[in-house]
Amino acid sequence: MDSLTQIVLGGAVAELVAGKKMGNKAIFWGAIAGTIPDLDVFLRAFYHPIDAALLHRGFSHSILFSIIFGPLLAWVFFHIYKKKYSFKCWLHLFFWGLITHPMLDMFTNYGTQFFWPLDTRITFNTVFVIDPLYTLPFLVCLVWAMFLKRDNPKRFKINLIGIVYSSCYLIWGVIVKLILLSQTQTVFSNEHISVNRSMVTPMPLTSFYWYTLGEDDSTYYVYYTSIFNGDEKKIERISKGNIRLENLKWKDINYSDKLNFMSNGYYILEQKNDTISYYDLRFGLTGKLTGEKVNKPVMGYQFITQNNVVHKAEQMNRGEAFEFVDFH
Repeated sequence: MDSLTQIVLGGAVAELVAGKKMGNKAIFWGAIAGTIPDLDVFLRAFYHPIDAALLHRGFSHSILFSIIFGPLLAWVFFHIYKKKYSFKCWLHLFFWGLITHPMLDMFTNYGTQFFWPLDTRITFNTVFVIDPLYTLPFLVCLVWAMFLKRDNPKRFKINLIGIVYSSCYLIWGVIVKLILLSQTQTVFSNEHISVNRSMVTPMPLTSFYWYTLGEDDSTYYVYYTSIFNGDEKKIERISKGNIRLENLKWKDINYSDKLNFMSNGYYILEQKNDTISYYDLRFGLTGKLTGEKVNKPVMGYQFITQNNVVHKAEQMNRGEAFEFVDFH
């Protein structure tokens, strides 16, 4: 999820396991620990854009990373603070600060390779990468706790309330998804559509509005569900088109398999002149957010071709997808 959320989670977990001994130092260093797994983004400049996307949420988001660097960081800070706090205290702080980061990211639609080096990406698709309803109440509880003395019983309780709330919010997302997923076959069948598979994921910034994507051999089917509105679903159809990843020709390394892995096979390709646009459909479309002014997938890449051979790949500017979004 976003950096602020991971800072809050890391700080709250550290306060839970070490706050009574370390006070606000626990929150500070826990917040730092909560951001460490995302530092792999600084390695992107040294990689091909597609390799960089696969690198993120790989090793740094694995249980192995936490097992290695949790004790290492604990040893370093145990000596920096001249053994003022026990090694065990630092170990709990850094291990839980590190490992809860990928555990939270599992709930997003991008997921993590939690069991790296296995290439299986674990994703529950139950919370968007930025969700104010998850983060803001959690943040309020943590900040409130910071202003109380470390031996004040209310400090522990208020921080615990934030952790329990955030955990319940994640459980809420799982329950909603399971309910909506159980309804997909009925919704498609009512329109005489037979899908090979389907997925359900929350829309940006909310867990109250959901996006369902199904597919057959030639078409993707999309509809939206508000938990406040039980009206009949309007299904949109998106043709898979004539271009598929396995048909692309690459100048150097063939990235077709990696792109298929990234999108879990939910993608479309559109060609305009010498540019091929690759869209990852798992992240949704902007149509409902922009009042249908723009209906483009949120996530994708652009491939520059010469003589129908891909010479260059660039990540699309996601800001353009939200240019026409009305947040009022």
